[in-house]
Amino acid sequence: MNKIVVSTSSFDFDHNPAIQRLQAQGFTVTGNPYRRKLTEDEIIDLLSTDTVALLAGVEPLTEHVLTSASALRVIARCGTGMDSVDLKAAQQRNIKVSNTPEAPAQAVAELTLGLMLDCLRQINHTDRSVREGEWPRTQGRLLAACTVGIVGLGHIGRRVAKLCQAFEAKVIAHDPHLQQAPGGIELVSLNTLLEQADIVTLHLPYSPDVRHLINAEAIAHMQPGTIFINAARGGLVDETALCTALNSGHIEAAALDSFEQEPYQGPLRECKQAILTSHIGSLARETRQRMEIEAAENLWRGMVEAGLINE
Repeated sequence: MNKIVVSTSSFDFDHNPAIQRLQAQGFTVTGNPYRRKLTEDEIIDLLSTDTVALLAGVEPLTEHVLTSASALRVIARCGTGMDSVDLKAAQQRNIKVSNTPEAPAQAVAELTLGLMLDCLRQINHTDRSVREGEWPRTQGRLLAACTVGIVGLGHIGRRVAKLCQAFEAKVIAHDPHLQQAPGGIELVSLNTLLEQADIVTLHLPYSPDVRHLINAEAIAHMQPGTIFINAARGGLVDETALCTALNSGHIEAAALDSFEQEPYQGPLRECKQAILTSHIGSLARETRQRMEIEAAENLWRGMVEAGLINE
């Protein structure tokens, strides 16, 4: 019972002090052989019945998985979201769970800003036209002239707000968990945000009660010409409804970094006004290193608390 699994699609084992300390104590550390998001069956096979600790990616850690991994005592998520972990099942099995909420925040916020600017100035679309021999004189829009509506003012949402304010954009936000917003941000209802924002961007965790928060009804509340950004979780968006709104022109442009099913194979690939990236929000070199080191330190502390190792 001395096996540890690192299930993230990539991981720098050579420059991670906590992982090296665990190896020095005799633990066998196994990586992800597929180098992609694991399925439920694949993570069950990888954990088997002899894994005591998991440094987790975004694979589904369901009740079935946790029941199958009978020796598992610690899960350290390398990232912010906890929606892939059945936290109730983990608690029932006395499995300690942690995440790294602060580490990826700046990287995701900066990607969000880049996606906004791309949509506003049609950078990606113009690039494709030039490569096809055209010379479009595309007229874009200024972020400074926009009202940005941020749904979720956690670690990432607050950073997005600061970046937008630096561009002199007006920022409004919806977050049912907050009574007061940081300076210069007006808290509003979700419907008010959808109606007033020129740009709507999501920065909230996924849970079943917010699945398809942005659906056909929500999109209908948005003003014509809205730009929509999702660098949070794919299940928050009804992708078919968004595709319909893009094709009709009601949504002027959209950019998504996460999808309900990944790798993404859906209809948004055919929408010219959609920018699609492959869940790269946290994949900045500096951020990734910090996330991996924090997650491994969390793993170490969890193993100490679980009595698997001494401090």
